[in-house]
Amino acid sequence: KKKKKKKKPIVCLIIGMAGSGKTTLLQRLNSHSHQHKIPSYILNLDPAVAKVPYSPNIDIRETVQYKEVMKQYNLGPNGGILTALNLFATRFGQVMGFVDKRAEEVKYCYVDTPGQIEVFTWSASGQIITETFASSYPTVLVYVVDTPRTVNSPTTFMSNMMYACSIMYKSQLPFIIAFNKVEVTSHETATRWMTDFDAFQEAINQDKSYMSTFTRSMSLVLDEFYKNIRTVGVSAATGLVRFDFPQITRN
Repeated sequence: KKKKKKKKPIVCLIIGMAGSGKTTLLQRLNSHSHQHKIPSYILNLDPAVAKVPYSPNIDIRETVQYKEVMKQYNLGPNGGILTALNLFATRFGQVMGFVDKRAEEVKYCYVDTPGQIEVFTWSASGQIITETFASSYPTVLVYVVDTPRTVNSPTTFMSNMMYACSIMYKSQLPFIIAFNKVEVTSHETATRWMTDFDAFQEAINQDKSYMSTFTRSMSLVLDEFYKNIRTVGVSAATGLVRFDFPQITRN
């Protein structure tokens, strides 16, 4: 008899710039999971957050005291977050043990990351955590973008896309861009810029700064990157989330 394959949850690593709405989006996904009785597992990896609007199954703050780390090692805020994450990563085998016990029961494992994106995406501890998840479960990176700030400036848009591109190729994992705060500004402009080269060039032509030349040349380079990217518009604050979002991650 063939052995049944063990069910594996999809791990969604939620990353993005500070203020993009990562934690609020996770709260909305958590509410959606409860409402539709979708079994999910939540990890909070931000040691410096004062409160989270959801109840995580595993919380880094219960293991590492961020302020104590700052005092003990004489560090600033960013150094404290990075060191706390490094200390937590040394015990990540135990974390995986807890996730493994629930693996056959849950469909999704959502991971909230620190507000300072570089602390997670460019640190050794962030790489260890990402690769550990990816080696055991299907893992997706969800890059949350502040839509109003992005579509108001082609240069800001390009900065976001370059960062997204570098993270995707560094991690080599499936990648979704979640354009957040669409209740304020629609993400249609951003998606049009990704699919219509001429529309983006027209927007750049209105910018007379020296950065526009660089942005124009980079748009040619990123054209191939856009073809491999899934995008979704979300409003974590109001709940106007396209809730085929979990299905997009599953695809």
